[in-house]
This record gives sequence, structure tokens and C-alpha cells, in this order.
Amino acid sequence: MAPLPLTLACGPYDRTRALADGRVPVEGTDLRYIALDPEEIFFRMLGHGEFDVSELSLSSYLLTHLAGGPAGGTASPLIAIPVFPSRSFRHSGVYVRDGSSVTRPEDLAGRTVGVAEYQLTANVWIRGILQEYHGVPARSVRYRTGGLNQPGRQEKIPLHLPPDIDIAPIPPGQTLAGLLARGEIDAVYSPRAPIAPEGARLRRLFTDPRRAEQDYYRASGVFPVMHVVVLQRRLYEANRWLAQSLMKAFEKAKGLAYADLQRTAALAVTLPWVREEYEASVELLGPDYWSYGLTPNQAVLETFIRYADEQGMIARRPGPAELFAPETLHSVII
Repeated sequence: MAPLPLTLACGPYDRTRALADGRVPVEGTDLRYIALDPEEIFFRMLGHGEFDVSELSLSSYLLTHLAGGPAGGTASPLIAIPVFPSRSFRHSGVYVRDGSSVTRPEDLAGRTVGVAEYQLTANVWIRGILQEYHGVPARSVRYRTGGLNQPGRQEKIPLHLPPDIDIAPIPPGQTLAGLLARGEIDAVYSPRAPIAPEGARLRRLFTDPRRAEQDYYRASGVFPVMHVVVLQRRLYEANRWLAQSLMKAFEKAKGLAYADLQRTAALAVTLPWVREEYEASVELLGPDYWSYGLTPNQAVLETFIRYADEQGMIARRPGPAELFAPETLHSVII
């Protein structure tokens, strides 16, 4: 039987490089790895279904799953496996104008904040963390949506938010970075840095985001998941073995990335103290800190789902296991 032709759209990550260069095959497939930035992948996958398998925003996947799940009456066109190609702490994603009166996270209550999209996974995490750990209820902030550094961005997925969430688009032709620099909004939540117009200066609200993120992990045990891997449901249903083949391949590729970080004779990564950084990460987060699979990520996913519910994005809280292909929830034991 000929291998199944398979397109995978994913970012250019060290943890997936062995899939892209062919060192790790996906059993039973002829894989074509298409390396793109996440925003382009999400736009093309959600809008046109261009890829067989792709990286996808956790938030976008949760919304599409619930729209097509039991309440929607029909199955979502996508199904995920518990592989998380992107994870990131997000205290570093809160920006203010230099000289702003917003000097502490608590100062954000009652302010106007720019977000490229309300439903962005990073923004869900930021709002949830600010509410739970800094006393800034998500509904205490006014949200203005639009392009971060380029005008014209809109929500990829229609949202039906409660009326007590104050949200509106920014004027046409404007950008969040420009509005922040002029003081027309008080802050920006963003996974990407806003580019200040000439003569303006923007800064992160958390002056030592690394320490804040480490303290957050010690308090919560959560290393936030940003993206999942999804398959076209029609492809999955015709080839149920594919979910496990992908899981195994992603795990093996990640293992090679870990090995590169541990090399001592000749550094594989262009950072002088990469091994020391790796060892510090292991000491704080554990040996498989970029874990895949449901069991080690149950609490992380439950936290994200709770945040999405508290922020008015979803009508019910699914259990994390509901989000993934059932074949990937258990591993063979010999």
C-alpha cells in the first residue's frame, strides 16, 4: 500500500525540525512539512481548510469544537491530538506607554486595553492570570480590537459575548500600537510586541516578566499551552491510525530537540549558556517540561477552559478529554 500523502503546516520550531527535515517519519505517510508563521496557518486552516494537519490556536480550536460539538448538533470539521507545538508564559505580553499611570497590574481595572482579537489564546491566558492573581476581573476592562501594527485585523471566529463585556473595534486605519503611543488606550495585551511609532516609547508592564512568570508557575503549576495540532476530521475518520502515528512522531522529534539542548562538546543552539538555561528549566518545570499527552496537561487545559468560560467565550466547559482523538489518550504498555 502506498504511503498516505500528508501536508502538515507548522511553525519552524526546534521541537518539530526533525519532522521537517525527514529525520523522523510519520508512520504510514509521505509527509510534506510546510513551515509558516502561526497567524498565516490559522487564517488558512480556519478559513479554507488548506492543510491535512496543522498547528492551531487552542482558543480557536476550543471555539470550533464547541460550535460543532453536542450543542451544535454536528461534529467539528477538525479534531485535535494532545501535541502542543507552542507554549509560553504571557506576563511579558502586557504593554503600556512609557510614563503611563499604569504601573502595576492592579492599575488595569477600569482601563481601556487593545487586543488584536479577544479570542486569541495568549489574551485568554493574560486576562485569566490578571483576574486570578492580580485582582483585575476580565469584565473590569474595556477592550478595543484591531491590528497591532497594521490596520484592518478582525476576529477570525465570530464571538457571542455577554453584554457586560465592553468590546468594540478601533477606527479604520488605526493600529493598537499607534493608539497606545498616543495615550488613546491604556495598554495592549499581545503575544507579539507592538512597534512604537517614531518618537514614542512603549514598555512591558511587568518590569521583570521572567521572575513574574516563574513565580506564577510556582503558584499554579501551569506552563500555558498556546497551540494544539489538529487534523481534518474527514481524513482522521478515514485513517484512524493517523492520530497515533502523528503523536509518536511529534514525541520523537521533541526528544531530539531536548538532546540538542543538552549537548556539551559542541553547542547545537546559538546561545552561549543554552545548557545552563536548559538545566534551570528542568529544575523548575521538570524533565519533560514541554509535555504532550492529556494526563500531564490535564490541569493546564482545565485552567484554560475555565478562563474561557469566565471571560464569556463559551457556553459550557468541556472536559479536556473531549477535545482529542480518543486513540491518543492512552499509550500501549508492554
